Amino acid sequence: MIKITLPDNSVREFEKAVSGYEIAKDISPRLAKEVYSITVNDEVWDLQREIQEDSKIKLHKWDDEEGKHAFWHSSAHLLAEALEALYPGVKLGIGPSIENGFYYDVDLPEGNVISDSDFSKIESKMKELAQQKNEYIRKEVTKDEALDFFTKKGDEYKIELISELEDGTISFYEQGDFTDLCRGPHLRSTEFIKAIKILKVAGAYWRGDEKRKQLTRVYGITFPKQKMLEEYLTLLEEAKKRDHRKIGKELELFTFSAKVGQGLPLWLPKGAELRSRLEEFLKKIQKRYGYQQVIAPHIGLKELWVTSGHYEKYGKDSFQPITTPTEGEEFLLKPMNCPHHCEIYKHKPHSYKDLPVRYAEFGTVYRYEQSGELHGLTRVRGFTQDDAHIFCRPDQLKDEFKKVMDIISIIFDALDFKDFTAQVSLRHKTDRSKYIGSDENWEKSEAAILEAVKEKDLNYVVEYDEAAFYGPKLDFMVKDALGRHWQLGTIQVDYNLPERFELEYIGADNQKHRPVMIHRAPFGSMERFVAVLIEHTAGKFPLWLTPEQVVIMPISEKFNDYAKKVLNFLNNCDIRTLIDDRNEKIGRKIRDNEMKRIPYLLVVGEKESESETVSVRRQGEGDQGSMNLDAFAEMINNEVKAQTEAYNK
Repeated sequence: MIKITLPDNSVREFEKAVSGYEIAKDISPRLAKEVYSITVNDEVWDLQREIQEDSKIKLHKWDDEEGKHAFWHSSAHLLAEALEALYPGVKLGIGPSIENGFYYDVDLPEGNVISDSDFSKIESKMKELAQQKNEYIRKEVTKDEALDFFTKKGDEYKIELISELEDGTISFYEQGDFTDLCRGPHLRSTEFIKAIKILKVAGAYWRGDEKRKQLTRVYGITFPKQKMLEEYLTLLEEAKKRDHRKIGKELELFTFSAKVGQGLPLWLPKGAELRSRLEEFLKKIQKRYGYQQVIAPHIGLKELWVTSGHYEKYGKDSFQPITTPTEGEEFLLKPMNCPHHCEIYKHKPHSYKDLPVRYAEFGTVYRYEQSGELHGLTRVRGFTQDDAHIFCRPDQLKDEFKKVMDIISIIFDALDFKDFTAQVSLRHKTDRSKYIGSDENWEKSEAAILEAVKEKDLNYVVEYDEAAFYGPKLDFMVKDALGRHWQLGTIQVDYNLPERFELEYIGADNQKHRPVMIHRAPFGSMERFVAVLIEHTAGKFPLWLTPEQVVIMPISEKFNDYAKKVLNFLNNCDIRTLIDDRNEKIGRKIRDNEMKRIPYLLVVGEKESESETVSVRRQGEGDQGSMNLDAFAEMINNEVKAQTEAYNK
């Protein structure tokens, strides 16, 4: 008998090998129609694969990430099959599922291109193939068989991938007449794919290498129901309206310059003010928690990152070394701040009584992202991290970790990020090649994080092979107003850099000990955080944060002097105010300033001038009536006070 343990710890027994689909059908025929994949002992499988021994399982439906992954991975194969039919001789690269949908990289036959006008015919071919209800069939093959198949087919990209795989680990998937190299998992058949949309086409260098050939990347998304696709496309349209690049331009927050260089944002005055306010907000919180501000240079000797291990792991992704007239001397634009902070800690001896030491810096770092991956503020080559490093004793680690979690909670509350999941990112279960440090230190670090999230009663998930190379971490995955997930705050535990930099403190036993290091960045990076904040709020920032809180709009130039009087009064009340004294009709001024997302619009004319009042409009809510200046200022300041109460305590 084979014992199958379900997530609720109930056990079902089967007389022989059993597939995930058969288990689902044994539980409920309806469930069998709704599941797309299965986790068997922590490994995600196709439903049709047979389980040969006692196992713990979890069945995945559409609402599970694993279910969507199988659905969209299968759809990527369907896309590749359609492209082979429409473009004979096309060569296939890779086709993974992504957060929303999937893509396939292809090398089109000479003279062929795919443009927006081709999307409908690709969709039609995919629908035609899906309606054939072909099963996805897994077939394990030898390395020689795999090489032989794709050599005969003339797919050099698959041959390159296969050449790097070990014999005994290779599998093909077939649906109809189409065969692809793939680990899976996949749906049972194409019949589940009902609604199909090709979203965009882009260029992508093979294997992300700018020196290799540029392939055509076709993006798509599919759903089990047409209604779900329609809802997604509506959401997509809303996302376009909220695009931080579009709103950032409208609000004059930031820009880019070809002469300055790709991926290097230039912050305009309003954007700099917004960013400065965010920095002051965090500095105020950090001061309460005992952080000390430090400043480190933008460069450092290459040897600094050789010592830390960053150069070995990420040297290829950094800007290349800067040589000086001194022979053998090389500097790097800093790709991260932690080695500098290690050296700051090391500048003087420390006692166990001095710890924890908490250094914070808004440090700008530089990484050579490929040009095809740059995207507004979310993927740049120069960015500022709200970085801090805590050096503590092992017995202080968990409490310090929990205090950082408290800081992140304050930030998320203040900026209305209510819906988030904590992701505990650990090492790969068996492959340790990407990581440095002893198993003992890793186990202590991982245990501390898991204990902290449990004690804080956080909603969390565990992801393996997602840790930093020097230690495990806790990432905060925030869901924005459109339901999209963003990785923002991060906390990392590190026993390794203190060893590499030989950091010490004198313990109560008068002996030398190594501190533990915590890396943390609640915002992540200022650039990415602002981008997410723009899209989350659609540019309608909280009143305490927005660069311009109030605009005064005189009905005509006759009332400009009164408008200036109101301006001076509000500025003296610490309310950020400007005047729109253009020679335009008041209706035009209202529309234009609504577009600028200024929270309060004040109309002043003859009546207001005589009574020393203002006619108040709330952005997006229309006329709020007339108020005297003292009452209006009090209302604004009370609103700001209520919004900032949590972090001003």
